[in-house]
Formats: sequence, structure tokens, C-alpha cells
Amino acid sequence: MNDVRKPVFTPAELEAFVAEIFPQIHTGGQIYHIEALRPMGARIRLRYDARLLRPGGTIMGPAMFQLADYGAYVAIMGMAGRDAADAVTSNLNITYLRRAAARDMIAEVSLFKIGRRLAIGEVQMFTEGEPEMVAHAVVTYAMPVAAGSPS
Repeated sequence: MNDVRKPVFTPAELEAFVAEIFPQIHTGGQIYHIEALRPMGARIRLRYDARLLRPGGTIMGPAMFQLADYGAYVAIMGMAGRDAADAVTSNLNITYLRRAAARDMIAEVSLFKIGRRLAIGEVQMFTEGEPEMVAHAVVTYAMPVAAGSPS
């Protein structure tokens, strides 16, 4: 069954809300950008920064992990609104598939479910300009009491 609800924020509105409630995400400069919100999904860009590189010139795994986590959080808030700001990661399983080149990364987030207690989705991550996925994550968030819709 497809969810027909629409996002409750525009990308600009959600970026402003995140900056208000979670300013530390942009410490050292804003590198995460919400490019699109869609029903049950989002597209997030991680701007390339040399601080994200590991020896060998590849984007480090922890940066991709954070991109997956942040992307899921943004997609959930995009659908559930301000009440979802207190949602927390319950589980995140990531598989690194290939080397991530030293360029911007794109996360395509798809949510499968936003329920009363849990939100579940996946994140496909790509290096800008390359069609092959570099990492894949499955994410579960624990929802605050008032944020989710009925299961």
C-alpha cells in the first residue's frame, strides 16, 4: 500500500527547522543540504569536504553512516512534522558496496512505514556523477508518542 500523504515541510522550511533545533549538525559549516522532500522520501546532499576523507582519498565510512542517519531523520520529519523532532535512531545497518570518490554524496531515502512507535526505511547512497550505489542502509527510528500515524 502506498502512502499518499505529502511532506509537511518544503526543503527550505525543514532546513531552517533543523538549524533551529539541531544547530550542531552544521558545526564547521553546512555540508548537509535537503535537495528534495517527496511522499515518504527525501534526497540529501553531503557536500564534499576534505575532513570527510580517509587515507587513500575515499569518503570515510562514518561520514556515510551519518549521511544515512541524517537522511532518514529528515525524511521522517518531512512526513511527520515537528512532533518527530524527538525521534531517535533505534537501528541502522549499513553495507559499504564500493569506494566513495572524493566528491559530493547523494542519499536517496525511501520510507517504508511511519507508525506510532517505529519508522522504517532505506537509504541508497551515491557519489555524485556515478550511477553505482556506494552504500546501502536500512534504518529504524523510534518515534515520539505523538508523531507517527496509526500503524
